Amino acid sequence: MTHNRAYRPYYAFLFLFFLLTFQVTAQSDNQQHKPLRLFMIGNSFSQNASKFLPQLSKEGGHALIIGRAEIGGSSLQRHWEHAEAAEKDPNDPKGKPYSGKSLKELLSAGTWDVVTIQQASILSGDVSTYEPYARKLYDYVKQLQPQAQVVLHQTWAYRTDSKDFSRISPADSAKNDRRMWEASRAAYHATADDLHIPVIPNGDAFRQISSSRKWGYRTDRTFDARQAKAPALPDQTHSLHVGYRWDKDKLAFDSHHANDAGCFLGGLVWYSFLFNESPEKLTFRPETVDAAFAEQLRKTAWRTMLKARRKAMYTWTLR
Repeated sequence: MTHNRAYRPYYAFLFLFFLLTFQVTAQSDNQQHKPLRLFMIGNSFSQNASKFLPQLSKEGGHALIIGRAEIGGSSLQRHWEHAEAAEKDPNDPKGKPYSGKSLKELLSAGTWDVVTIQQASILSGDVSTYEPYARKLYDYVKQLQPQAQVVLHQTWAYRTDSKDFSRISPADSAKNDRRMWEASRAAYHATADDLHIPVIPNGDAFRQISSSRKWGYRTDRTFDARQAKAPALPDQTHSLHVGYRWDKDKLAFDSHHANDAGCFLGGLVWYSFLFNESPEKLTFRPETVDAAFAEQLRKTAWRTMLKARRKAMYTWTLR
């Protein structure tokens, strides 16, 4: 009996140790399987970049919930003016542009881990168009979701054969895709540094591909759009943008928006940022993107993300 009594404190200690270990492990498992809640304040470019994100996240074993406040072509200023209108008068239709809801209503629907904002691509190279609206939206989000990480989504430059490029100052526009990328990148990072928030470097990833001698799109000089007849199209191998397509009997050209390859690259960059892991192990790819190109896009997304983290002024964690 004396022997058993002597070991009672030891057994009690072991019981408490295993109990605490079980609780910590259970909490860790719950945290790991808790969905990441992502909310996008954007436009068609955020829609492009997130098109394949659900498939990528699912394959990677990450639960993801996406909320959206998106308007085609919308700028930071427009999103803020809608939010401001709703604050002044909750019944003002101007304040409810998101399928009849206000930004406040959408942001208040649960707790969001990450909230992204971005500039309209056509204005992205002119830093003067970001403020005071980026700051106002940031403050508004933090007021409603104080624990959320606000992030800037860096949009991409238009295709090299585009007929127009972004504004880079109130009186000037970029003359080519490289200048658009340089100016928009500088504007995004200046704004991010001012707000002390990270950047999702999609614009840099697009530039890495488009400027590559092996993987970049090259304009088909043999194609004459003025003389083209359906269903003839130029060689658009490795294009990240929609480019030329036939809309019934009319030849359409979209040098701004991402095609499946561009949407795939955008999703890979978002995956790398949100989950802080390489997407190179993932096997999903759109049917329209060949295996070799898909592999290069995965590599580029992760390398771009690693480079962005090394050069960032501060570190961040999302989980």
